[in-house]
This record gives sequence, C-alpha cells and structure tokens, in this order.
Amino acid sequence: MKNYNTDILFILILGLLSMLTPLAIDMYLPSFGAIAEDLQVSKERIQPTLALFTMGFALGQLLWGPLSDSYGRKSMMVTGVVIAAVIALWLTQVEELYHFYGLRFLQGFFGSAPAVVAGALLRDLFNKEALSKMMSMIMLVTMIAPLVAPILGGHIAEWFHWHAIFYLLAALGLLSALLVWLRIPESLPKEKRVPFDLMGVLHNYRTVGTNKRVLGYIFTNAFSYSGMFCFLTSGSLVYTGVYGVAPQHFGYFFILNIGVMMVATFLSGRFVSRLGTERILRMGLWVQLIAGLWLAACAFFQWGLWPAAIGVAFYVGMVSVVSSNANTAVLALFPRTAGTANSLIGMLRFATGAVIGAILALFSTASDKPMLFAITLCILASVATYKLLVKSEK
Repeated sequence: MKNYNTDILFILILGLLSMLTPLAIDMYLPSFGAIAEDLQVSKERIQPTLALFTMGFALGQLLWGPLSDSYGRKSMMVTGVVIAAVIALWLTQVEELYHFYGLRFLQGFFGSAPAVVAGALLRDLFNKEALSKMMSMIMLVTMIAPLVAPILGGHIAEWFHWHAIFYLLAALGLLSALLVWLRIPESLPKEKRVPFDLMGVLHNYRTVGTNKRVLGYIFTNAFSYSGMFCFLTSGSLVYTGVYGVAPQHFGYFFILNIGVMMVATFLSGRFVSRLGTERILRMGLWVQLIAGLWLAACAFFQWGLWPAAIGVAFYVGMVSVVSSNANTAVLALFPRTAGTANSLIGMLRFATGAVIGAILALFSTASDKPMLFAITLCILASVATYKLLVKSEK
C-alpha cells in the first residue's frame, strides 16, 4: 500500500474534511444576534442551536462508525458530507426557530460521518505512534478552520447576510466529498469488513464501553473538550457583552486560542515518538489544570478581559493534545473495530460537551463567572477521571 506519511495531498484533503465541523460550529457564532433578529427571538434562544448540532454530531457517530466497519470508509464519508451540505442550504430557507433547531441537529448528525470515519481510516493505515503523529499533522491543517471561521463569519454576515455562511459550508462540503471520492483510498478491504449486525454492534460497544481504562481515556478526553465547549457556547456573548469586545473583533481572540493550539499540537507531534502518547497526554492535562485554576481566580477576583483571555487560550490550546493522544490510546486497542471504537469516543465526547453546554446556556451571560467556573470544573473532572480510571489500572 502507498506510503501516506509523506503524501501532502492526502493530509490536506483529510484536513479539509476535518475542518467542516469547526467551520459549522465557529463560523456562525458572531451571527447569533443577526439570526435572532431574523427569527424574531432573543439571542439566548439561539445558543441551544450549538448544543443541538453537537448532540446530533454525537449521536450520529454511533451509526457511522459501525456502518464504516461493514461497508467501507470512503462511501460513508461521502454520503454524510453530501447530505450535511444539502442541509446547510436548507438552513437558509427557515423562518421558524424550531425548524432551525431541527436542521442544526440533522446537520450535526450527518456531518459526524467524516469525523468518526476519518479516524478509523487513519487507524487502518498507520500504527500507534505513526497514527498519533499523523493525527497531529491533520490537526494542524484543521486548525485553520477555527482560526479564520469567526473572523470570516463575522465579515460575511456584515458584508452580505448570515445565509452566506451556510452557502459557503455547503460549497466546502460538496468540494470535500468530490476530493475524497477521487483521491482518498478505501482503507478497509471487503475481506476485513465486519458484517453489519445490530446485536454484533451492541456487543462491540459493550466490549469497548466496559473496559475501565478505555472509559478513562474517553471521559478524560470528553471533560477536557467540554471545557472548550463552554467557551464556544458562551464565549461570544461574554466577550462582547461583559468585556465589551466588538462582535467583528471577537474572532481575533480565536487567533490567540488557536495560535497556542497550533504550537502545542506541533510540539506534541514532534515529541510523541520520543516521549510516548501517555506522557504527552499527562503534560496536556497539567497545563489545562493550571489554566483552569487560573480562570477560577479570574472569575473570583474579577480580573477582566485579558487575564481571562490568556487563561482560555492555554486551556483551549491543550485540547488537541489531550484529544489526539487519548484517541490514539483507545484506537490502538481495537484495530478490527476501529470505526465502532471511534464512534463511542466521539459520541461520548460531543454528548458530554453538548450536555454541559446546554446546562451552561441556562445561566445568565451578564457575568463571566458561569463560563469560567464551568471550564474549571471540566478540567477537574478530566484529571480526576484520568487518575481514577486510567492511572489506577496500570
């Protein structure tokens, strides 16, 4: 089989595919006010659309992973991306809030296909250390999306209309599907596929989900990610409403976050072969713990914008380090059912984030305290999970 370690086009295509989710999440954040105005509701009622997208994304992974184990990786990725692109176009036609809610859920459901199946495809092609390095390289490409998405989305909404954001999402989705179909290999030959059987799928989920150490990695990752999701859920309203940041400038704070993330991800990929996935994972958790405690101090002493922004940047910057290394540790244990394992990883991570984000949305955004304390609680839960379920099992 071709060596994809040095195939730049392969990395760029999978990176573009992975960009679709952060674009769908981040690009419309500055348009919450405009969407609320068009649908004639309050800004707070637009916040749940993010949690609904994430919940659909989480539940969809339960389906796409096992389907890819049975019918191949490539066709499942293309199917999900194309349907999600059509739904993005449909979103521009809604006039009722609850229609918007439902379509965002479906967009997340079908948009989850490339996210979960791409991880399984990489597991098919690479061994453990090479997998972690490749995931880090693709993550670097993927980070372009959250780096530019809020700024691009803010300017698109200012120059045109928030509908144009979803037109762009649809176009990128169709382009990604075409590139996958033409240039990405089918990594799971027919003789290695697992016949689709509902009871068999449930058995595989039980096998993965009853492994104490695996659950430790999954929930360490899930709680770490949930802290970032707290920022995604309330960050735009806190930064603009509490700290006084102009909506069109909110995206620049993403540059700070993603800048730290790019450096951390690059270093993780560079040193993982020397230090191992476990040590890199622990280092990421330590940095997040310090950042989380710093944010609690920011909330308690009311230090304001820049101390909080720096704390958020270091917290968010470590999410990819924790995620890529925790995922690698799990996938290495389940080579034949990597799609199913990746489904459970993704479902629990995004479901946890969606639930915590939905709870956070119940609190007022007139203060930064709910968001900052929520991030602190997330990393405390992540570290506790790692110590109780992973470290204790070694």
